[in-house]
Amino acid sequence: MRGGSICPSRASVSSAGPVDSDSTVESQNKGGGLLAPAPLAQSPDHGGSVVVPERKDMPEFVVTALLAPSRLSLKLLRALVMSLVYLAALVAAFVYSCIALTHVMCRPRRGCCGRQRLSPPECLRDPTLGEHCFLTLRVSVPPVKSSGLRLHYVSAGHGNGPLMLFLHGFPENWFSWHYQLREFQSHFHVVAVDMRGYSPSDAPKEVDCYTIDLLLDDIKDTILGLGYSKCILVSHDWGASLAWEFSIYYPSLVERMVVANGPPMSVIQEYSIHHIGQIFRSNYMFLFQLPWLPEKLLSMSDFQILKDTFTHRKNGIPGLTPSELEAFLYHFSQPGCLTGPINYYRNVFRNFPLEPKKLSTPTLLLWGEKDFAFQQGLVEAIGRHFVPGRLESHILPGSGHWIPQSHPQEMHQYMWAFLQDLLG
Repeated sequence: MRGGSICPSRASVSSAGPVDSDSTVESQNKGGGLLAPAPLAQSPDHGGSVVVPERKDMPEFVVTALLAPSRLSLKLLRALVMSLVYLAALVAAFVYSCIALTHVMCRPRRGCCGRQRLSPPECLRDPTLGEHCFLTLRVSVPPVKSSGLRLHYVSAGHGNGPLMLFLHGFPENWFSWHYQLREFQSHFHVVAVDMRGYSPSDAPKEVDCYTIDLLLDDIKDTILGLGYSKCILVSHDWGASLAWEFSIYYPSLVERMVVANGPPMSVIQEYSIHHIGQIFRSNYMFLFQLPWLPEKLLSMSDFQILKDTFTHRKNGIPGLTPSELEAFLYHFSQPGCLTGPINYYRNVFRNFPLEPKKLSTPTLLLWGEKDFAFQQGLVEAIGRHFVPGRLESHILPGSGHWIPQSHPQEMHQYMWAFLQDLLG
């Protein structure tokens, strides 16, 4: 998880005259606490001038020895957690292997591999959704750092108002926001990005290329690279998890947030410890800790597990057309294009345990009553971490995990009301 330490600069101050007798000297220790003011002593050799005793830092080996038990405990805790994670991963691998093999046996003509789509469906080329562009995250003007990656995005309504940036979840892409791109382009510059790892954006293969630090830098570079100093951040699922973190570490770049079905990472970690049912709902996350096997299982029988995710009678997207389904499968069907998205999950447990953080960005939270991935109790848990008055939350009856696509009209009504004061 992102983090840094701010170290006070040290300076020696000499005075040409006497120091006022009411002054005190305070020193800050490395842990952030304040040491007691040092006593002032008069020197008989200087006619009453004040001599400040020199502070002596604790030897490094003593500090190391004092911190050793805490560090050891943390390492043991992480080792225990990772052992349980990989045990759960093996169980999940067995279950999902049975599911994938069942699909193969029921549909033998599809085989054990996914069929590569050679051309994108028409809906991905719909000009009413916006213009397809690429942004290279290499800007020479500080504070943007160069990452050298190219991100694909769809843009509409340039010049019509503030930037509204959309972050999708898994297993999705920019097309997840096609209803919102049409709805808000009249009053905002709407941009739906294919995040790192999602084709046709660049997709490094290494797991270390998908740390939270790098993913948050991508969002920052995108906002600044598009020529804006702040944005309205709209997000869902994995995009929501990143948006929460981004609002904490880059609050000046986020004017408002709209979140659909996605908790902050620290909140879901804390919640899952006390609600084992949430752990079972997140069982796929354990499968995704393993190398290469998740990609193989998801692609078997022509990506049937992914198809079921979108089209399931109870948990899927209602009314999803065959063309819209292909809009999600097209890029995943290209060789190696499942690895990048799954690498997001392979970094999830690296930062355990996470420190709870206070949330303060004005946020509209929309939650599906029948979400299969996240329990409804997470809404209340999120509210407990918010500065009072900054969170507006609504649970949508009858809706599930895919609010931006299953209930766009309700989502738009809440968004227009929430953003009304920004429309001038």
